[in-house]
Amino acid sequence: MEVEAPPAPKGRPREFCVDAALAAALRVFWSKGYEGASMADLTEAMGITKPSLYAAFGNKEALFNKALDLYEREKLDYMRDALKAPTARGVAERLMRGALEMQTCPDNPHGCLGVISSVACGSEAEGIREAVLERSAAAKRAMLERFERAKAEGDLPADVDPEGLAALLTAINQGLAVQAGAGATRAELERLVETSLKLWPGR
Repeated sequence: MEVEAPPAPKGRPREFCVDAALAAALRVFWSKGYEGASMADLTEAMGITKPSLYAAFGNKEALFNKALDLYEREKLDYMRDALKAPTARGVAERLMRGALEMQTCPDNPHGCLGVISSVACGSEAEGIREAVLERSAAAKRAMLERFERAKAEGDLPADVDPEGLAALLTAINQGLAVQAGAGATRAELERLVETSLKLWPGR
């Protein structure tokens, strides 16, 4: 009588929550940037060993890209909603107030992960910098398309440059992030938003 071979042993289950570990990695990258985050920083915050990190996420660059996906999905969701506003001014207001809320939330590190990592300058980080800049460019393209439509619909004055407007709004939101990272208070950031809205062209 043939004895049936036992099933092949399955790999050991991971002894940590992948989602929680990724959220912890995001906080490290957000606080220190790509170059400033060491593997020791990451493994300590994630509560895992370096081999476990590599097995679950790949190398540091792959981990950063996964963390950036999480950042966009959970922290920048206000940007997608803002583009649905019925007016260009509404888009701008939702974008700026969304950025303000994210920057002043006590649960979040200050500053912008994209801004911090886009200024990375080492050769190791060149691919990261390019990826971050491409994501930023995609967001700006979506904003530009929305403002071009607003101009075509008469929601923006005929002499307004949609591309310049998209660049201005991007610069304001990046400025909010930089000032928040430098310790600006919520009141100071709210004043910046209110002043920008007063200067907004059209309705």
